[in-house]
Amino acid sequence: MLFLAVFCGFLAEYQLEHKIEKDREKKFIQTFIEDLKVDTAAINANLVFQKRKKTQLDSLTYLLREQKIKGYENELYYLARILVRTTRFQSSDRTITQLKYSGSLRLIRNEKAADSIISYQKLVDYILQNIDDERIERRAADPILARIFNPFVFDKMLDEFNNVNKPTDNPPLRSYDISLQQDFAFIINQLKGSNIIISTRLKLLNEKAKNTIAFLKKEYHLE
Repeated sequence: MLFLAVFCGFLAEYQLEHKIEKDREKKFIQTFIEDLKVDTAAINANLVFQKRKKTQLDSLTYLLREQKIKGYENELYYLARILVRTTRFQSSDRTITQLKYSGSLRLIRNEKAADSIISYQKLVDYILQNIDDERIERRAADPILARIFNPFVFDKMLDEFNNVNKPTDNPPLRSYDISLQQDFAFIINQLKGSNIIISTRLKLLNEKAKNTIAFLKKEYHLE
């Protein structure tokens, strides 16, 4: 009888622990879904920025290739000044960070769910690496910009809110050296490549986020 009582107590405790872990698993899945929703909003906003950036890079390439320099200083100053600006995509990683560093990833017992979470995070990591690479390429433009453009004109283009305003009087460039223009065009070409990569992978991430949300809701019977 004593053995039976102990055994029943053990079963009850095991059942309770199992329920607690199952509830925690479901809670992690719910918060991860919320993170994915935040990500999709951030992705869509960044895709809008990347599309606008592509147009700006194409415009700079056109002006340099067609030697539309003198008489086009307004456009050149404006496009060059905003070239070094960006809007960085940042994934909402509160759940994945907690899962990683608290050892709670083991709670995701559904293998397909765990695989979908890991697969999503790997794509996020690839994109963040692409963004870091793009930053290096973008900052490489600084020395060239300093040699082509008058820094005092750049300074006048900034308002009190740090917005960039296009000049209206075609201020002269610091240098009209064609060799420098070609160096500048090379950097622009590098940035166009990064723009394509980041945009393509952000679109893939957006689809993966939406598919993962639908899959996890179905697997865990969530509304």
